[in-house]
Amino acid sequence: MPGGRLTLLERQQIALGLADSLPYAEIARRLDRPTSTITREVMRNGGPTAYRADLAHRATERRAHRRRPAPSPGPGAPAQGHGRDAGAVTEYEETFTTLLMQQGLPKMTARVLTSLFTADAGSLTASQLVQRLQVSPASVSKAVAFLESQGLVRRERDERRRERYFVDDDVWYQSTIAGARGTAQVAEIARQGVGILGRGTPAAARLENIARFSDFISESIHRAAEQAREILRSKPEAASGGRAGPVPDRGQPS
Repeated sequence: MPGGRLTLLERQQIALGLADSLPYAEIARRLDRPTSTITREVMRNGGPTAYRADLAHRATERRAHRRRPAPSPGPGAPAQGHGRDAGAVTEYEETFTTLLMQQGLPKMTARVLTSLFTADAGSLTASQLVQRLQVSPASVSKAVAFLESQGLVRRERDERRRERYFVDDDVWYQSTIAGARGTAQVAEIARQGVGILGRGTPAAARLENIARFSDFISESIHRAAEQAREILRSKPEAASGGRAGPVPDRGQPS
């Protein structure tokens, strides 16, 4: 599999693949590149609808010319431990950040959440995030405020009176439940339209089907999240095969 930076020809192939609505994985297969490379490339350069090969290539060259050696981690920055490859960790964090952006999070918000997820303590101070991400305190504060409003992080003051931000074991559960509530709201609003547009009309029938579908999805997500909640609190090493346990009861006969 080739490494190094993408060439202009490869970027042109990416643009053609996007124009043909090919998934990132298929574009990556054709170029013999990791899917994460294609995903990052597209998201850094306008997204799938605005990607331009020539503009992306010039932007990459400008970034390379501006790039300076990364500063040594300061006292507030968490050091890599456990024998981890710093380059591999950075690449993984970029991949996770891109995934969160595809789910709708702004870039800075996604970077902050990724940093919290990949910190062993599950928490970082504001100054640690500033040092780690090389951004302004205001940028971190804005991102944390959004994440807090979504129930994805919480903040406390530690023994030194510093603000510290946490992602709890239940954060993915809370996020999933919030998504289920949002889907339930879609059902509620759709049903309001049934009465307004007139039951029995084509538009009302369409909205009623949307409402029924959304109700089913919302209830299914809520039920599955409740059944699987304990997985988020388990120790992966306690389960066989390297998978986190316990496995929730799915109601199937033994």
